[in-house]
Formats: sequence, structure tokens, C-alpha cells
Amino acid sequence: MAGYPPLDHGAWSAWHPRELAERLEGMQQPWCVVGGWALDLWHGRQTRSHEDLEFTVLRHDVPAFRECLEGMRFHAVGDGNVDYLPAERQPPETIAQIWCEDVEARRWRVDMMIEPGTEDTWVCKRDPGISLPRADIVARTAEGVPYLKPAAILLFKAKYRRAKDEIDFDNALAKLTGPERGWLKDCLETLHLGHAWTARL
Repeated sequence: MAGYPPLDHGAWSAWHPRELAERLEGMQQPWCVVGGWALDLWHGRQTRSHEDLEFTVLRHDVPAFRECLEGMRFHAVGDGNVDYLPAERQPPETIAQIWCEDVEARRWRVDMMIEPGTEDTWVCKRDPGISLPRADIVARTAEGVPYLKPAAILLFKAKYRRAKDEIDFDNALAKLTGPERGWLKDCLETLHLGHAWTARL
């Protein structure tokens, strides 16, 4: 973008979820923390370091969230590219990720993910056949921070099985309820047949 040198992709100083919630206070549109931070909100403590912070919104709500996040510059992320997204431009349908740059600090603060659901229904972005009432899959901390429940977070993490994903699964396994284990196992058999986690559920 003219006048602004590109920000290094690794220039992350992510907010804590509480700070994101404070900035989004009063927003009526659905949103929730996802990724590793969602698991730690569920645990009630931070179990490991987090290089970023991710939250999801519905596509038609993106302009409202951009307006609420004052002091941010927004960038569409896809295929390894991070491209400035002007205020008047909606992200293309192929884009499901927007990095939010703190203009003053020149640091990435939060990753806004676009999800395919509705106000009432959560839909898995990797398989629209997997869905749940939003009220059943989104929880809140005692402070009111919304987060996606652990079974859904682990379903996303199962695709990559990075070291941090294995740690997250190990930390969560004993705390999952019977219904959560059953749902996750069924979803893994749909999306990742033969996945090593299935036998442990």
C-alpha cells in the first residue's frame, strides 16, 4: 500500500482474548475466540505460549467488526499472501482470513477468521455437513469472553497435528465429556479416517 511499507509476516504481538473482548464490547453480531487460545479459555488458564490470537465472524458482519476495531489496518490472507484490504472493499469469497494490524505499533494484533455459519448455526468450514446450534458449541468464560468449545477446536487441529496440536489434544483429552468425545470421534471418522486420535477417544 502506498505510504506504508509492508509489515513482516512474523511481526505478531497478539492481544490477550480479554483485550479483544473489551474492544468488541457491545457488538451484537456473533463472534468467538478459536485456536489454541479457545482451549486455554476453556481450561481457565494459559497452558502454553500463543504466537497469535484468532476469532471468527460471519462474512456479512466483517464491515461491522472492522469499524469496531479502531486503529487497525486490515489485510486479506490467502495462498501465502498478505494483501492490504481497503475499507471500502469486502474480502473476496476465496478469502477466509484477515490479519489486523495495529497502525500505531506496526504489529499484528489479531486474526479475524470468516466462518460459513449463521447467527444461530455453527458450520464446520471443512465440511458443511457438520453443524451444531451455535448455543451448543460456543461457551463463555466467567468474564464473558466467547470461545468455540474444545471438541470443535480439536477437530480443526486434527488436520495438521503440529507439535502444539498434540500438546493441546493431550491437555484436553481427560477433560472432554463423553458426548464431546463421541462427537469428535464421529467427526474425525468423517474428515480424517484412520486418524491416530480416534483410538484415544
